[in-house]
Amino acid sequence: MADAEILWPGGPVLYQAEHFRLGTDCVLLANFVNTAGAKRGMDLGCASGAAMVLLLERSPALFMSGLELVADAARLARENMAANGFEERGEIITGDVREIRALFPAGGFDLVVCNPPYFAPGSGARPKDADRAAARGETQGSLSDFCAAAGYLLRTGGRAFFVYRPERLCALFACLTAAGIEPKRLRLVCKNAAAAPSLVLVEGRRGGKPSLAVEPALVLQGPDGGESEELRRIYRR
Repeated sequence: MADAEILWPGGPVLYQAEHFRLGTDCVLLANFVNTAGAKRGMDLGCASGAAMVLLLERSPALFMSGLELVADAARLARENMAANGFEERGEIITGDVREIRALFPAGGFDLVVCNPPYFAPGSGARPKDADRAAARGETQGSLSDFCAAAGYLLRTGGRAFFVYRPERLCALFACLTAAGIEPKRLRLVCKNAAAAPSLVLVEGRRGGKPSLAVEPALVLQGPDGGESEELRRIYRR
């Protein structure tokens, strides 16, 4: 049974289920996305559709498509779109990222967002539940598959936005460039000022020239151990 969460007063309603919980990585990814000039966006592996809802709430000119392999997650994403009045500004397709060419036209999107499975096959403990295993590891689509799909979907000059693990940043850059997407912006996410990064946020441009801007780290906790001022701003607290 799905339960509802409201991130801030008057904000979007986000229904969640056991295997499709809203994570901080999703909220940080949506905040990192630059929607300027974008009219058509795609969320690859959209899960419950939370990132789509957050982007649509922020950008009235945007239409979002979501691709999700797990039928229960896709159903929940449709519920979240409807709960926030975005049925006319978005669509959820149940399908496989590896079959992207049969589902969407090439070069039809201005931006792509993606929170892909973080772990390579065989690394770490694999959950017994198949849906959770697919969300955690590359059992039903590799990092290369997600980057290739982004490269196929984006028009020249279109932008891709990924959230990923820092220990696999080299693999992400390699897969993006192989797909014709040049990494252009990097931001590390750290628990506090003394901690090593726990996440990376990356923006790439389809057909872009080599040049990477590294932004100041996003620090989640302040010196007192509470939420940092930037995290409070992101969650509108």
